[in-house]
Amino acid sequence: MTTASETLQGLAGRRPSPIEPLPHQLLAVLGQHRMATTNQLHALLRPGAARQTVSAPLNKLRRDSLVDYTVLPQSNRTRAWYLTIEGARLMKDSPALRGRPPYPINSATAASLKTPHTLTVVRTHLAFVTDARRRGDEHGHLDWTPEISHPLSDGERIITDAVMHYTLLEDEERTQLRAFVEVDRATMGSERLASKLIEYARLWSYEPQPVGRPRSRQPAAPGAVWLRWYPVFPRVLFVLTGASRYVLDNRISDLQAMAAEHPLVGTLARQVPLGAAILEDLEERGPTSDVWAPLTGSGPRPWTEL
Repeated sequence: MTTASETLQGLAGRRPSPIEPLPHQLLAVLGQHRMATTNQLHALLRPGAARQTVSAPLNKLRRDSLVDYTVLPQSNRTRAWYLTIEGARLMKDSPALRGRPPYPINSATAASLKTPHTLTVVRTHLAFVTDARRRGDEHGHLDWTPEISHPLSDGERIITDAVMHYTLLEDEERTQLRAFVEVDRATMGSERLASKLIEYARLWSYEPQPVGRPRSRQPAAPGAVWLRWYPVFPRVLFVLTGASRYVLDNRISDLQAMAAEHPLVGTLARQVPLGAAILEDLEERGPTSDVWAPLTGSGPRPWTEL
């Protein structure tokens, strides 16, 4: 019987990578992103290679019970891949996923419930990866971490769809950028979407107080909780899809209204770049094109210039 370790060693010899063997990368991506289609994995890891380069090791990993897939409905048999319990066990100590233990999906039914949103988040990541390759910036398959949780006051938490790390290279200068990314498929009401801005404003202003000390009324302070993870507060990006352009434009207008009318969000908007864009525009023109609407209401621009 072939062990998981022997499987990885054998597959690594088929297509060596200067960084990491492809099977290791496939498992890491599925551990990081929870789920991805064959085409998405191909675009993330081997965009210039034949499709078989990715599908062959995926099928081998499946035969060894490390990954499995669900077939998407009405998709010409498109497969969405995910880690099995054994695959998650193998990857839990992986350096690529340090601090982010992968969790398995234990059935095709459970996988099918997660696919619409999860795969749309991967689509969004791919738009940034493709644009970064074109520009020569640094943004790879593990520079995007979905489902990150941060504490708010009163014991509540905010879960962002993804935290993005991106290094912009211009005129031999390196600029490290970070963003909280919210992916909206128009499945919730527009007001509920806009209320996410209040949660980010609360995270920005939240400073835990020692027991016995009165709470500070200042909006942000050196002891703000987000400083545990970020040197500066990440910009907040909303990516919208799943409806007509008319509907999506209205949802962007509602986000802008929240930034203009809510006192704490307005204070956040003066300190932190906030923007919204339509996913299809990112895929067609690239995120560094003038496709982002600043939530302060000014004209469209790249996300890097919000």
